[in-house]
Amino acid sequence: SALTRAFPGQQVQFINFSRGNHKLLFFVSSDRNPGAYYLFDNDLKKVQLVNELMPWIKPEQMAPMRPVEFQARDGSTLYGFYSALGDGPKPLVVMPHGGPYGIYDDWGFDRYVQFLASRGYGVLQVNYRGSGGRGFNFVKRAWKEWGGLIQDDIADGVRWAVATQLTDAKHVCIFGASFGGYSALMSPIRYPELYRCAVGYAGIYDLQLMHKTDTTSRSKRGRAFLDREVGEDEAMLGAWSPALKAEQLKLPIMLVHGRMDHTAKFDQYRAMTAALKRNDHEFESLVVTSEGHGFYKPENTTELFTRLEAFLGRAIGGKAK
Repeated sequence: SALTRAFPGQQVQFINFSRGNHKLLFFVSSDRNPGAYYLFDNDLKKVQLVNELMPWIKPEQMAPMRPVEFQARDGSTLYGFYSALGDGPKPLVVMPHGGPYGIYDDWGFDRYVQFLASRGYGVLQVNYRGSGGRGFNFVKRAWKEWGGLIQDDIADGVRWAVATQLTDAKHVCIFGASFGGYSALMSPIRYPELYRCAVGYAGIYDLQLMHKTDTTSRSKRGRAFLDREVGEDEAMLGAWSPALKAEQLKLPIMLVHGRMDHTAKFDQYRAMTAALKRNDHEFESLVVTSEGHGFYKPENTTELFTRLEAFLGRAIGGKAK
């Protein structure tokens, strides 16, 4: 359409029409543009800017988000995205998405990705088995595989990035939120040779504790969901709980959590930090009383980014060093 041609390389989403279709409200965004609302007047054939979500962002200074694909160890083709400013190898931040089931990383603006790229890092996002967008069987393949196949897929993505010289093996950290926070602590237990630091943000760290305290477990249907998709074997849940395997963590760790988090309860943060302390493992932490599952207040997000930049800089470099 004419509107698509007017905004090359961007997504155009129709929001609403006026009565009689004389006017159209639409939204334009891309990997480098957080988005803006426009009004198209069909009678005058004119487009008017209504509102920009982040007017301070300059799209031309943002990092492009490049689709990538690689082969997992079992031959399956996996997809994801790599974002960076400029060419050549860069220290890498692996950023597994939350969920894990049915959620997936898609092309579009991500403030965490762009922040990290602006500090000199490459960012790898892997749509591991369990992610959405590829059918039910792709999701089901990762049931009861929180600490298994999912972490294998992420590790295979890291090895692909090293093999293709996007980074080198000594400059890789992992940072994730929610289930991504779980992966950030579980992946270095499974693959200690791959990671130089880990940042868990609003993560789940004790699967046995989650089974006992998660609100989902209070109903029969919710319990069935946990048993079917997370697992019910106590030994497996323990083996795949970072808080119960903390002695295997040998790298710098940062933990971020909101005390009002009702999804990944604050008890999860307590369990992980207690386990690290028992093992005399020093760690950095950022706890905000007024935040829940993720930080939304500008002052808290600013502190998170500032602390994250410094932490990553000490571990693997980038502009922060």
